[in-house]
Amino acid sequence: MSGLVNVLVIVAVIALVVVRQCSARRISGDRRWWVLPGVLFVMALREPGLVDQHHETLSVLVLGAELAVGLVMGAAWGWTARLWRAEDGSLWSKGTKATGYVWAGGLLLRVALYGAAAALGVHQGSSALMMALALTLLVRGGVLVRRAAGIPASYGVTADRVPLRQAWKDRV
Repeated sequence: MSGLVNVLVIVAVIALVVVRQCSARRISGDRRWWVLPGVLFVMALREPGLVDQHHETLSVLVLGAELAVGLVMGAAWGWTARLWRAEDGSLWSKGTKATGYVWAGGLLLRVALYGAAAALGVHQGSSALMMALALTLLVRGGVLVRRAAGIPASYGVTADRVPLRQAWKDRV
């Protein structure tokens, strides 16, 4: 697959994720949250040029830093999302302002990493970004699933199924 196709896939996935994150989304009980990150990870591994052949050590270090940023960003993203139960007992999620700050910080760190790599003469292909995005989405999904599993089915609902006030949403 060409670099242009990779960039288009990355932009499409980021646009989809940001749009979905900015709106309230029902968390379903399916266990397919890892499929999209898995596909992106496989696509990244199939691409040649994940590591710059002329600067292997530096390239691996930059890739490791990129993956570390993706790991931290995914965890922070998952923890900053707000979770709540609706009146019918379904679980919902929505990004917060803190989620936006996590995205902005992660983006700035990635730009700084690419700038540092370019200054050192290390070529970073789109496959490195795709792999880091896959890790970010995988960690975020795992954190959300773990947080959601810890919320009892009756959380936020009284015995007669009348929802409590906004305060119960903010505690989750």
